[in-house]
Amino acid sequence: MSTDDKNRATAAAILPLVGGAGNITSVAHCMTRLRLGLRDRSLVQDEALKALPSVMGVVEDDTYQIVLGPGTVARVTPEFEALVAEGAAERPQHTPTAEELADKGAAIKAAQKQKNATPFKLFLRKIANIFVPLIPALIGCGIIAGLNGLLINLGWLPGVTPALAAVASGFMALIAVFVGYNTAKEFGGTPILGGAVASIIVFAGVAKIEVFGQTLSPGQGGVLGALGAAVLAVYVEKWCRRWVPESLDVLVTPTLTVLVSGLVTVYGLMFLAGEVSQGIGDFANWLLEHAGAGAGFLLGGLFLPLVMLGLHQALIPIHTTLIEQQGYTVLLPILAMAGAGQVGAAMAVYLKLPRNGSIRRTIKSALPAGFLGVGEPLIYGVSLPLGRPFVTACVGGAFGGGFVGLFSMLGDKVGSTAIGPSGWALFPLLDGNKGLGTTIAIYAGGLLVGYLVGFVATYFWGFSRSMIEEFDTDPEAAATPPATTTGPTPPPGTTTPDPEPVKV
Repeated sequence: MSTDDKNRATAAAILPLVGGAGNITSVAHCMTRLRLGLRDRSLVQDEALKALPSVMGVVEDDTYQIVLGPGTVARVTPEFEALVAEGAAERPQHTPTAEELADKGAAIKAAQKQKNATPFKLFLRKIANIFVPLIPALIGCGIIAGLNGLLINLGWLPGVTPALAAVASGFMALIAVFVGYNTAKEFGGTPILGGAVASIIVFAGVAKIEVFGQTLSPGQGGVLGALGAAVLAVYVEKWCRRWVPESLDVLVTPTLTVLVSGLVTVYGLMFLAGEVSQGIGDFANWLLEHAGAGAGFLLGGLFLPLVMLGLHQALIPIHTTLIEQQGYTVLLPILAMAGAGQVGAAMAVYLKLPRNGSIRRTIKSALPAGFLGVGEPLIYGVSLPLGRPFVTACVGGAFGGGFVGLFSMLGDKVGSTAIGPSGWALFPLLDGNKGLGTTIAIYAGGLLVGYLVGFVATYFWGFSRSMIEEFDTDPEAAATPPATTTGPTPPPGTTTPDPEPVKV
């Protein structure tokens, strides 16, 4: 079967298990998950989905998310969208009645109440939606920057390195504009107005403006200033839409939006956001210089629980701010150790459950992705359902993070020029204040510590005796009925002697 046929077959297998084309309201994907909007959640067959060979797990959030893994999801999604479109074309149009609309509204309201969607988590989700679309560009530019640095250090291709520097730096020079555009889009405003206001921050002419006794510098405030400026622009625009007559709206609303929010940005937000951004950078450096081992231990150990709670999204603008200021984020290599703990724990589970072919197959299929920093298949397919191995995996991440943090205390900082990748995939993006060889060695050492401690902690403390008895069996053999032997039927009235007891 060709790759295209395989991807279409995967999409065709998933579609009926999520209720068919008529049950799909939206289709999207991230780096590893197919994200579906559903009309009726009760039509989804969770267990049947999890049983598909290409499905590594499912996650329910604001959308129904099917974990397919990196690369695969980007190829399956277009095929899935095509099947949904075909199904929609074949389905006869139905005009809903008032009763149906009322029932649908009541169901949506009830579903919303059941979700753990606190205002704080909803806000963090909005923040994540602003920055996540920027990750591909951050990765691409980060790798080019690393390659350019290597060429400069080696003295190779001196005529090309200035061009590579321009290619790598262009996006970061204008990242505030993209943040402003996405912010306005996410908060319900006109995206281009958000981008227009945010572009003021990177405009070279602000160097002629003095605020609070200080001359502004282009880029001051960075992504945080752009985010604040675009949010302000959205509120100004909404106010204008409400009060400006329709006949004047096309002229007055964009003008007032850019003017009011632009002036506030120049005379307030750039200075305030600049101070906050500087404070974030100074605090991160101080923390790792003075308490690096302890901070790394806590960050590496708590990152997976933060992911489970959705609170890790608050770190995205911090990473971006550090990259914008220093050229790399010192936090990501420490947080990446959480994935190393997961890998070590999974290998221990594989050895502790030799009879459970189902779990061992899941681990074998998910380990390559785990080494590359994609931990979801191992988390949702192995450690989290088992319970204690999830905790011991976090212990492995804590020791790996403490290892990297310890070297920060000793003056050897390890950073990443982009966010998104983890595990082995982070090697091309590594940077630091010492040579590249030292940086790579420290990060590799942290991964090895995470693997080793995650393995040892899980092997010796990840299972109770009752867990071994429950899970170290072959579920497929247990589901197969024992073979029966046929023999002559005893004459009526005769009794069958009791079987001889088994000797042990």
